[in-house]
Amino acid sequence: MPQVDPTDTAPAQAAPLPTTYEAALSELEALVGQLESGQMPLDQLLSGYQRGAALLAFCKDKLKAVEDQIQVLDGGQLKPWGGA
Repeated sequence: MPQVDPTDTAPAQAAPLPTTYEAALSELEALVGQLESGQMPLDQLLSGYQRGAALLAFCKDKLKAVEDQIQVLDGGQLKPWGGA
């Protein structure tokens, strides 16, 4: 059975999620950069991926909640974004 190194930090997925969409997105972008760089040690890749999945789900939930609120305000009709 493999031994656990007591100096290892807690898994990334155990860290609490940010409180705002912007903070979660910023952390997710930084994490994706680390994952894509190929410089992350193998033992951190899985926890990084899991943290990224949790951050992505958080961001999607926040966006869905805002979309639902907009639908209520627009009488059930989601209007296309005209973007400025």
